[in-house]
Amino acid sequence: MPVHNVHERLLPMGAAEAGALLDSLSAGQADRLWPHRTWSPMEFDRPLGPGAKGGHGPVRYTVAAYVPGTWIRFAFTGPRGFHGFHEYAVLPVDEERTLLRHTLSMRVTGPARLSWPLAYRWLHDALLEDSLDRAERPPRRTRWSPYVRLLLALAPEER
Repeated sequence: MPVHNVHERLLPMGAAEAGALLDSLSAGQADRLWPHRTWSPMEFDRPLGPGAKGGHGPVRYTVAAYVPGTWIRFAFTGPRGFHGFHEYAVLPVDEERTLLRHTLSMRVTGPARLSWPLAYRWLHDALLEDSLDRAERPPRRTRWSPYVRLLLALAPEER
């Protein structure tokens, strides 16, 4: 089953400022993009760059490509049945506005044919909106749906 999922936010900042958010990924408490206070932190076995292995919670991936300040692509290595990638891209609109886009493109097989539509999709969407909320100035807070709150109550290790 193919999956294509896009989240984006038009930010009132130049590309360099938005790119700095991207470059802060997996920097622990200094990470200004990943919602590490409410979700499992994004962690890697070495600094952000091609070949770094890691992920967040049960979702595992390798950095497949990285252009600092512009684009990063992660290739899935888990959970079982996730075949594809997710990426952040910094897309300048003009001098004062930048589009920050997250794209997930994958094929799901085996148990992921059920786990993606029933659970991961909902958690993924909430996590990505939280991430884009952090990119806003001032940050905002999107309210989770009742279903996301239920999933998180049933599987608190996802956070």
